[in-house]
Amino acid sequence: MTINDVEAAALAAVDEAAIGRLLLDLLAVPSVTGSAAESELQHVLAGHLERMDLDVDLWSMDLPELRAHHDFPGGEAPRTEAWGLVGNTRSKGDGPTLILQGHVDVVPPGDLAQWQGDPFRPRVEGDVVHARGACDMKAGVVAILAALAAIRATQATLRGQVSVHFVVSEEDGGLGAFGTLQRGHTGDACIITEPTSGALMIANGGALTFRIEVPGQATHGSTRYAGVSAIDAYLPIHAALARLETRRNAGADPLMAAYPVPYPLSVGTLQAGDWASSVPDLLVAEGRLGVALGEEPARARAELEACVAEACASDPWLRAHPAVVTWPGGQFASGRLPAGHPLAALVGDAHADVTRTSRPAEQGAPYGSDLRLYAGAGIPTLQYGPGDVRLAHGPQEQVSVSEVVTVTQALVLATLRTVYPTP
Repeated sequence: MTINDVEAAALAAVDEAAIGRLLLDLLAVPSVTGSAAESELQHVLAGHLERMDLDVDLWSMDLPELRAHHDFPGGEAPRTEAWGLVGNTRSKGDGPTLILQGHVDVVPPGDLAQWQGDPFRPRVEGDVVHARGACDMKAGVVAILAALAAIRATQATLRGQVSVHFVVSEEDGGLGAFGTLQRGHTGDACIITEPTSGALMIANGGALTFRIEVPGQATHGSTRYAGVSAIDAYLPIHAALARLETRRNAGADPLMAAYPVPYPLSVGTLQAGDWASSVPDLLVAEGRLGVALGEEPARARAELEACVAEACASDPWLRAHPAVVTWPGGQFASGRLPAGHPLAALVGDAHADVTRTSRPAEQGAPYGSDLRLYAGAGIPTLQYGPGDVRLAHGPQEQVSVSEVVTVTQALVLATLRTVYPTP
């Protein structure tokens, strides 16, 4: 598309040095999900929005009320507070509202010995910034702020409104986005700046956290034959789960064709026993079940429960002492942009115009995200942001500042083409 004078002025106002500085500042705040620093960062970002003269809504969420809601998306991290943050531009017209959304929470750093230095002290190597949260997703948060700053520098009168949603608790279920939508903050379309490596993520698979408790019969280790090890009892269940994953991935949606396993079923933790010379009488397995595009979470839960029940029915011990399946933690449904919705072309053309390439590929993602909450609220939503999700949650997490700049420029064009008067 042709870039008009206002768009050109906004692109020229994108400040790469400021982007780099702001990214380093935000990465230095250890905003792990549920921590005090998560709340601290919301207040820091509120200050940035206020300095850009946005109408800011910063509020403490009513956790008991949200948790009691029948659509509450679940959560895993303990927390005593959650802050919502929305900033709206002051529109002088009746045009559409475009939401730019990003989450401020990050996962814990894990084994510190695997990192080169402090994960919350950003390390810069040329154009690349290394730190926890670099790509997931403080780079995306910075791109939103930088795009707004560039648009503001043009002093253009907007026909529509830009609504910035910065949310907490995305990593463990989506409490922040859920609470923001429940407060009444909505729009006509939404771009979430999760890391997509330049692609347009127009759909997300879901992910349901499960727990399986497998009973055993304790005895002294020297007489293990007199008891039943919960570890041994779990093994046929584990094999059945692997077969279930294979069945559930047959004939996956073409949007998920890039992934060897579009809807993974993964056991993440196993806990059994409390004494080395005792036969363990309980094993607890926790993991995540991938939800297919368009699949109801209740159906996915029923399949896993049936799988475990069938494994128990085939085993003499488990037949009399069946495993128990529960569903704690985050419960991510799938979500997708409606087929043919113009948001994909809008963002795709913006990316093509700033990179002087073709439109990026449209695909689905195998992980759950806030996309499904906005899509479920009737807001057409896609993901487009800086960074490679394969580096997220690991000790090699990083992002290229030049990629943040590219996404910022594309957001500038997509935003202006939504909320600025057509010449």
